[in-house]
Amino acid sequence: MGSRAPAFVRRSPALHRAWQAAIFLAGLAVVGLGVVMLPLPGPGWVVIFLGMGIWATEFVWARLALRWTRRKVAEAARRAMDPRVRRRNLAVTAIGLAALVGAGGWYLARYGMVVPWQLGRS
Repeated sequence: MGSRAPAFVRRSPALHRAWQAAIFLAGLAVVGLGVVMLPLPGPGWVVIFLGMGIWATEFVWARLALRWTRRKVAEAARRAMDPRVRRRNLAVTAIGLAALVGAGGWYLARYGMVVPWQLGRS
């Protein structure tokens, strides 16, 4: 589980530290971009895992964290495919959508197309 740096980089301790710093900064930039994408449109989690993959090329801690994350994601995907869990998730989603549609219908019937922050204005 050692470094994946080229051999000539691993031979020089100073060059190897510089290599590790560059890998760390590149991974940090990609993870930071992923964090920014979480509330904004974009594949935030995919980009974060890509940054972790960059770190995993050089750092054991990132490799272990990425391996743990992959195991947990696979386990969650397996659990989500359980027919009972799928039925429950579909029922909760249908109830939630029905509540949203009902609330929207009530609002439109009561106030029309007026946005909430202009309700008090005449």
